Amino acid sequence: MTDPKRKGARSTKDIPADILQQLNAGQIETANLVEWLAVDQKLLLENLLNQHKRIDYLSPILEKIDQLKKQTVNTINEAIGFELFELTIKNNDKEFLEIMSNHQADLIRCWATYTIGKNESLNITEILARIQPFSADKHFGVREICWMAVRPKIAKNLDKSIEILSGWTTNEDQNIRRFTTESTRPRGVWCEHIEVLKQNPELGLPILEPLKSDKSEYVQDSVANWLNDASKTQPEFVKQLCSRWETESNIKETKYITKKALRTLNKI
Repeated sequence: MTDPKRKGARSTKDIPADILQQLNAGQIETANLVEWLAVDQKLLLENLLNQHKRIDYLSPILEKIDQLKKQTVNTINEAIGFELFELTIKNNDKEFLEIMSNHQADLIRCWATYTIGKNESLNITEILARIQPFSADKHFGVREICWMAVRPKIAKNLDKSIEILSGWTTNEDQNIRRFTTESTRPRGVWCEHIEVLKQNPELGLPILEPLKSDKSEYVQDSVANWLNDASKTQPEFVKQLCSRWETESNIKETKYITKKALRTLNKI
């Protein structure tokens, strides 16, 4: 896991050579976003496959990466995860899926989340059950990638997903609670919008209502961002909801959420 004493470099050029070598070897986790962006995922993959005697997986994955129209950290991450899923299924290699899911390197665990999102044999109940441990991961990168990996399936199975995720809103883990709103944001970040929620944000109330006075600022920010997304297409819904919440829950946590939720509307 991430060493709490290691804060990470402020720029890529400041990453010590030995740290970058350990990151690319999968020996340590990234400490911040700078390191996360600096990891050479192709080299990390090669080192992983060499270590576990699966180097024959490398060539087809690199071929998929080369075919990408745009190579970014996220598109490469997704391509590796998707192709690893295909290869492990083809070779009935459940062992390697387990290795990835429990690996000490955060980017490798990120790849594992895409093997869940790619699995067409799983229904949405099974997908969310399998992704939940990743939503509770202690590393920020894994938590962000895991909702991106399954968001398309959530969007395609929205009613059932909201029903399931509403049950997560009372989980004691703030990371799991945050997943419920972050994965369903109408607009989201680095992902396709969910048009149904942009036009009908009230569908998200089973998730939003239980979190309106959540004690975690991490969760509060996500709830507020969800509503800020919705305010760009359904401003009256967000205004009315925030007004009601402030009346029903006149505490600092709710006020923090509503103020941030209305930030775009208050600029108009």
